[in-house]
Amino acid sequence: MTAVLLISLTGCSAADTLTQLSVTYEKHLEKNQDELRTETLGDNWKSKGAYVGVISREDADTEQYSGVKEALLVNNTTNQVVAAQKVFDKAYPASITKIMTALLVLENCRLDDVVTIDKDITFDDPAAVSLHLKKGDKITVEALLNGLIVMSANDTAIALGRKVAGSDKKFVAMMNKRARELGATNTNFENPNGLHLKNHYTTAYDLYLIFQELVKHNEFLSIAGKASSYIEYTNQKNKLQAFDMAATNQYLLGNYNLPHKVFMLGGKTGTTTEAGSCLIILTKNEEGEEFISVILKASSKQTLYHTMTEVLKKEN
Repeated sequence: MTAVLLISLTGCSAADTLTQLSVTYEKHLEKNQDELRTETLGDNWKSKGAYVGVISREDADTEQYSGVKEALLVNNTTNQVVAAQKVFDKAYPASITKIMTALLVLENCRLDDVVTIDKDITFDDPAAVSLHLKKGDKITVEALLNGLIVMSANDTAIALGRKVAGSDKKFVAMMNKRARELGATNTNFENPNGLHLKNHYTTAYDLYLIFQELVKHNEFLSIAGKASSYIEYTNQKNKLQAFDMAATNQYLLGNYNLPHKVFMLGGKTGTTTEAGSCLIILTKNEEGEEFISVILKASSKQTLYHTMTEVLKKEN
């Protein structure tokens, strides 16, 4: 499929942006790339992030894979959409939300910054994955990112959001602003971890846009490619706490196999009852081309990985 330029329109409200995109979406496919970027970004287009894979709504409105709601594979080296299924439909992202949290942290913090937990972080859902961070705990941003990405601990997302913005509300506002800047205009975040809220939603295509920016940070990939992680921090009594965690990415654990000559670089999982089983990953083929793939709302973990493997076979 043809890859062309998609631009995040600036100087507009989110509603205006959505309206303008819906009116001009098909027309911009026919425009010269230089003309399009000049109209929207002027001389600053390079600083806005450059090319992304684009697919028309008509071409995306297909059902190639059963048992999943949305599926997307984009060649991130050539910016070509290789496979797409319902990628503009509204969906719940679950813990894939944490890719936006990680992006804002890496853009605003140092890994060796120390975070002091100002109050116990707890959740109404006792099944919510957590490091059980307590008031007075002192933990580095790097350790929190490991908990966020490898283990998908929900309290680490809260702690990191407060470190970046000072409050949960301000951090969520930053998340939505950054999403719009990246062109993810069909997304609305309401928390930094993806625990289910009715108005916390996105699309597979929007997650691709966010993840494409995140994987520019080597710090993310150095964590997201690990099968396990060991972190240490100190509690309010200045005693050392240790946590050994396994990755939620089942490819990294060897429970599912990637296609022949497809190599894992890193990614993020997500699972809630409402979102189903979800996964976004960066892989590369034998020629060194990198690919971003997304599966949303798989009916089961087994379906998620079997479908993702079928999608990834298109890389070679």
